[in-house]
Amino acid sequence: QLQASGGGLVQAGGSLRLSCAASGRTLSSYAMAWFRQAPGEEREFVAAISYSGGSIYYADSVKGRFTISRDNAKNTVYLQMNSLKPEDTAVYYCAADLGGPRRSQFQYGYWGQGTQVTVSS
Repeated sequence: QLQASGGGLVQAGGSLRLSCAASGRTLSSYAMAWFRQAPGEEREFVAAISYSGGSIYYADSVKGRFTISRDNAKNTVYLQMNSLKPEDTAVYYCAADLGGPRRSQFQYGYWGQGTQVTVSS
């Protein structure tokens, strides 16, 4: 089971750090990703990281502002979000899969429940 946390309300230009922790499962063998879904929109890819952390991918919309990382010893994956914009407002989901890091949500078999991020202008 994946548990996402760290969301909240922040002003534009601010920062948040999301965490995704696993229970009953060791994440060190899994590629991990963050997706987000804004109201009325489809779920979209944000960032992905390989099991070792050696391969990382970002959506163009967050590149240079967001950083995905992982601490396998803590069984946790993070998404550091800086310079937040109102268009970053969404429910953020973490996902895991035994395959490599991918941009398609359909490749991920395990999902957290989501955490709300709201950025005010």
